[in-house]
Amino acid sequence: MESGRRNDPARRQRIVDATLEVIAAHGVAATTHRRIASAAGVPLGSVTYYFETLEALITAAFLQLAAQSSDLFSARLRAADGRAAAIDAVVDIIAGTIWAEPRTLLLSYELYAFAARHPAVSAVMQQWMDNSRAALERFFDPLTARALDALVEGIGIHNSIDRAPLDRQAIRTIVERVAAA
Repeated sequence: MESGRRNDPARRQRIVDATLEVIAAHGVAATTHRRIASAAGVPLGSVTYYFETLEALITAAFLQLAAQSSDLFSARLRAADGRAAAIDAVVDIIAGTIWAEPRTLLLSYELYAFAARHPAVSAVMQQWMDNSRAALERFFDPLTARALDALVEGIGIHNSIDRAPLDRQAIRTIVERVAAA
């Protein structure tokens, strides 16, 4: 190994990024230290050096996914300057690349399943939902914000496998109906 790689400050981040790639490609159940090390281009020992357990590594990767998704979600809503613009933002989140991106959806499915089997990890999901709802509550009451947050995920999930996914106009109609309540 070349000496420049031994003290690699980006190695931990590469391992976390590779973990998400492995999960997206193989699912949590088939994610192993070996696959992650290979995807990150690091020795197997590096993975266990930075993360004591596979669960700790998967949790770190999901925390990163949740933070990145929450940041994009919140940024889009921060750009809104009123309720109508917030409705536009929600439509963009559902129909655009913030939520509807296939990799994000796939990783989200994996996160939900992992959290269901690892109750301590459910805090990752709760934080993600709390962040989304807080962003929505700038424009909508708490109950409507919760409904819109569920709508974002629900339509995204359905559209990802539906033979006739909802188009942008149909999504707008649904969001407007929920937001009008």
